[in-house]
Amino acid sequence: MPDSAPHIDLVDPELYSRGDPFSQWAWLRANDPVHWHRPGELPGFWSLTRYEDIRTAYRDAETFSSAQGILLRPAEHGADPGGGRTLALTDAPRHKQLRGLVDGWFAVRSVRALEAEMASIAEGVVEAALERGSCDFVADVAARVPLYVICRMMGVPESDWERLYDLTSQAFAAGDPLARRFAHLDILGYFEALQADKARNPGDDLVSVLATAVVDGERLSPDDVILNCDNLLVGGTENTRIAAAGGMLALLEHPEQWGAVGEDPSLLPSAVEEVLRWTSTATHIMRTAVKPVRIHDRQIEAGDKVVFWLPSANRDETVFDAPDVFDVRRSPNRHLSLGFGEHFCLGSMLARVELRLLYGELVKRGVRIELDGEPKLLDSIVVNGPELLPVRLKAS
Repeated sequence: MPDSAPHIDLVDPELYSRGDPFSQWAWLRANDPVHWHRPGELPGFWSLTRYEDIRTAYRDAETFSSAQGILLRPAEHGADPGGGRTLALTDAPRHKQLRGLVDGWFAVRSVRALEAEMASIAEGVVEAALERGSCDFVADVAARVPLYVICRMMGVPESDWERLYDLTSQAFAAGDPLARRFAHLDILGYFEALQADKARNPGDDLVSVLATAVVDGERLSPDDVILNCDNLLVGGTENTRIAAAGGMLALLEHPEQWGAVGEDPSLLPSAVEEVLRWTSTATHIMRTAVKPVRIHDRQIEAGDKVVFWLPSANRDETVFDAPDVFDVRRSPNRHLSLGFGEHFCLGSMLARVELRLLYGELVKRGVRIELDGEPKLLDSIVVNGPELLPVRLKAS
């Protein structure tokens, strides 16, 4: 690692499409752990790269607010429309009120009750991929399992699952920004109709819970229901999709690790944790300081944006032994991929079970997987991992 400061630009999309931001994060951890990134297309912000600094800031929700947005946005885009209204973009007490409406659906007992149906979904997705023989693991496998599961939980009719699959594929994938925007508007329009139907005819599902919820003596507005539906859909699909695909890429790049899981399926839970640490698919999470705070020798003022670089925290050499080694037996593995503190990922248990069931289905069938082309990485500072992962699959 050079002693002199390299050129630091953590918002350069090409840094992620090349897959090499780790040298910049490593230098910052060692030399400038609270780094000021000058404004450009994005507003200026402070970068946190060390595990303990990020963990401490996550815990301090009174200083670091989520309500003004949790992702870097160009100034001309204005405030995030979900600010102060959705699960991800609220502070106490509103966050606790909204989370209390749906928390039970993501509790261990509820997820275990769904496990047989989730296993059936994973089985069907893997079966379809095997029938094709060659496929894009991102789109044809990793994307479908979490989407179908969250659709089931939200009360989306199974006849509409493929429609939501097509829309989310357009809205959340790389490509033309205008096409992504229109696809996302179509998703919001879909939930506008669904929440209206569930408000009249509630069922046993998440959209019905939100459409009939009363908070502080008032029903949630239709717009708030729609925004929270969108929040649940994105949260329930995007990161798990990329973690599943990024984890498979890591297993293909480290075949001895995939072989170890195949020989001993009891390693699946620890393998899932290592996949979550290694992929760290939420590249950054942002907070806004609501009062002055000092971190190391840096003074952060009220209103300043503070960005947590989660992949850097999960490669912090002061916390993880051999952090740049992919090890399915790693223990302990206290990664921050699913957040920490008040905003710890609502669907953390769900994501873990989905990954375990998907990889477990491949192991159970003795599926041999090989690359069938060059993987392509996302050029995004929001989520990182494969955009395209062409593979050949064959059951032994």
